[in-house]
Amino acid sequence: MKTSQKGINLITSFEGFSSKPYLDSAGIPTIGYGNTYYPGGKKVTMKDPAITKEKGVELFAAVLPTYEKIVNSKVKVALTQNQFDALVSHTYNTGGSDTLFSLVNKKSGESEIRTWFTTKYITAGGKTLNGLIRRRKTEADLFFSK
Repeated sequence: MKTSQKGINLITSFEGFSSKPYLDSAGIPTIGYGNTYYPGGKKVTMKDPAITKEKGVELFAAVLPTYEKIVNSKVKVALTQNQFDALVSHTYNTGGSDTLFSLVNKKSGESEIRTWFTTKYITAGGKTLNGLIRRRKTEADLFFSK
């Protein structure tokens, strides 16, 4: 499966765009739409030159398939487009969670999956972040939307 425009919009809206490298909430050098590395695997550094928004879109499009591949390989059950998009957004932000993939593969109930989404991966640098709480809730809502 591939991420839909709705999924892409969700990810880019939460990531936001930065033309210059910055340290994300976990202290990792980041540029563009939440990119921590470039195609080919080179990590973003704080000394990297600024990029245009167009370059940011290219960079995002180049690395998104990495996260789609993770979801496609870890999830063994059929997903709706919304479920796939929610899982790709989560994986793009966190690197993926075997626990979440396991809950999905076991076809766990809505309350169990929703509780997991909204209570895990909501901290960075030891602090609970409102932006991550909002993102996890939005991902859970998308996962369960028809």
